[in-house]
Amino acid sequence: MVLAIGAILFVAGLVLLLNVAGAGDVVMRRVTSRPLGELAPGFAASRRGFQTYAALVIAIGTFAVGLGVAGSSVLVGAGLMVLGGILFVVASVIAIVGEVKTFRALKP
Repeated sequence: MVLAIGAILFVAGLVLLLNVAGAGDVVMRRVTSRPLGELAPGFAASRRGFQTYAALVIAIGTFAVGLGVAGSSVLVGAGLMVLGGILFVVASVIAIVGEVKTFRALKP
């Protein structure tokens, strides 16, 4: 079950990152470019921000796939979990920096 969820997250993130059939553009237009209550659209409304968040989805999917594979192949599973963890940390730092810059740019 964890393997299937991880694979779905990985594929969904890849589809968004590569903008397969315009899926990324649709999500940006209908979800990330809209205000959340009183909050203005943030870093995810930009192309770079959207790609960063898609990379986060891929990282979570990679980690989950590694967790699912670890039962049958410990080395491969652990490697995928480490890779997913590293990707998650790097993408998170990029997202946090981008969100802070975007927020500061909104202030008059």
